[in-house]
Amino acid sequence: MDPAIAARLNDKILQEAMRRYNISAEQIELLDGFESFIYRFQRPDGKFILRLGHSSRRSPDLIRGEVDWINYLAAGGASVARAVLSTIGNLVEPVDDGQGGQFLCTAFAHAAGKGVRRAQINEHLVRNYGGLIGRMHALAKTYRVSNPAWKRYAWDGPENNTAERQMPVKEALALEKYRSVKAHLQSLPKEADGYGMIHQDAHLGNIYVDDDNQLTLFDFDDCVFGHFIYDIAMVLFYVSLGEPDPAAYTSWFIPLFLSTYREENRLDPAWLSEIPHFMKLREIDLFAAI
Repeated sequence: MDPAIAARLNDKILQEAMRRYNISAEQIELLDGFESFIYRFQRPDGKFILRLGHSSRRSPDLIRGEVDWINYLAAGGASVARAVLSTIGNLVEPVDDGQGGQFLCTAFAHAAGKGVRRAQINEHLVRNYGGLIGRMHALAKTYRVSNPAWKRYAWDGPENNTAERQMPVKEALALEKYRSVKAHLQSLPKEADGYGMIHQDAHLGNIYVDDDNQLTLFDFDDCVFGHFIYDIAMVLFYVSLGEPDPAAYTSWFIPLFLSTYREENRLDPAWLSEIPHFMKLREIDLFAAI
């Protein structure tokens, strides 16, 4: 987390956020968060997650666009952690930080189950994974943002791509590769059958699994308008990472994943050839971030 943002949070701000979601002091605990403060809390109506992000990262309208998308998916039968209202009926609650900015508070239903361990990845789980992503993409084809002011940005918008800003100029080879890959991906068509709202980070670290291998996807903070194959490439990038034989693992994983994905969503098989390019984009993005 940006130290400048972390330094702005104080107990007064947290207490105000808790008040707006009717959270008692003994029913909240801090969890790990990379770009936001994440808390787990419990009320008589269930278990939830409270997220405190900062306005220097996302505007209130961008977060409204995120939760609008999440709740559209939930209403359409996708297994996602839906956003919940504050006590006065808002999906986003801004709290002034006293320094000219705001902490933007949002709450979500707590996903069922627990984090996925690599040892749990079996055929049943992979098939459910494919169906979940396919359902999300099918719903993206009919999604229309509730308020035009809430529209999220595109995958190649300046708000999303930070590799060139993060890498020093001495990383000339990586920058050259990044620009080449980005230019290729920008040339791809953007028809509705292959392009729409995507999660952009739907790896297993953002999924919980229950005892029946049912999955729930969460953390839509990076959702953008992008190519559906980008989501699939991100799934493959992370599940194959660290495997002793990534090619063999891919040969097992992808047919299972796509078998149920195709039950939920139609995607032209020609898009599969773009997976390596989107994987390369993520590789360079991580290199820049780290």
